[in-house]
Amino acid sequence: MDSTVPIVIAGALVGFAVGLTGMGGGALMTPIMVMVFGVNPTSAIGSDLAASVFMKPFGAVVHQRAGTVRWDIVRWLLPTAVPAAFGGVFLLRALGDGDDLQQRVKYVVGTALMLAVVGMLARMWLDRRRTAADGADGEDARVPVRPVATLLIGLVGGVIVGMTSVGSGSLIIVMLMLAHPRLKANHLVGTDLVQAIPMVAAAALGHLLVGDADLGLAATLLIGAIPGVLLGSLVSSRVAGSTVRWALVVLLTGSGLAMLKASSTVVVLGCLAMALLAALTAVRDRRSARAGAAGTAEPAEAAEAAEAAEMAGVPGPR
Repeated sequence: MDSTVPIVIAGALVGFAVGLTGMGGGALMTPIMVMVFGVNPTSAIGSDLAASVFMKPFGAVVHQRAGTVRWDIVRWLLPTAVPAAFGGVFLLRALGDGDDLQQRVKYVVGTALMLAVVGMLARMWLDRRRTAADGADGEDARVPVRPVATLLIGLVGGVIVGMTSVGSGSLIIVMLMLAHPRLKANHLVGTDLVQAIPMVAAAALGHLLVGDADLGLAATLLIGAIPGVLLGSLVSSRVAGSTVRWALVVLLTGSGLAMLKASSTVVVLGCLAMALLAALTAVRDRRSARAGAAGTAEPAEAAEAAEAAEMAGVPGPR
């Protein structure tokens, strides 16, 4: 690299997005390194995983101190996630070598990015559905773990992470939500962050063994990523998470389609479709908020009228 400054800036932006949304950085950092900085896809994957090993503990420590980690779920994830992430590296190498391998990896990463988009959309939809059905009180921090489903999540998620570095914060958390639909959102994030540390470490080790990870590049990314994560975590309570997530959906859609060698027209149309969906969702949310505010205002007005009538000596409605 001629200059490390752009890489540091990219790391800071990705770290900020991770801290702000809880989303894994692989879905952003890997395509940035490939498409912007011209890094080979396999090196981008290995370097991103190496950087993530040091970045994820910052969020995990916060959740551990807050008591939002379900260690029983973590214990059922790791027996399959760790070996699957390590094995995913060698499964990737089985796709070939040389330029053919790099091209095939682009397709694999592009597919993983599109799966991440689907995962983010599914997560937002599940969040809305759960809130509408149960409200915040419908969540439970003590839902029982589902061992078989959790082992399968670790297996599938580990393979995808080992092959692409995408999925530790986007796909796995959606699968956990599907398997444990009433588990509190902050417990989902905390549990996913903690289990991702050994899983990502196993994948990074595999890439180191096959010579894919560039530790110098990973260290450069961390210079910007670590303060970015901390700043994003501080800002997360002041910025609408839905706005940021929709921006990421648009970005990932464009990146995924580009990695899949889609035409410029298809890339633009895909991004516009997601932006339109975001706008329609925002309009719907505003209408729902207004309807809810009107619904709560009517009982309040009735109570005030009854109180005024009672003070005037007129019987109120019973």
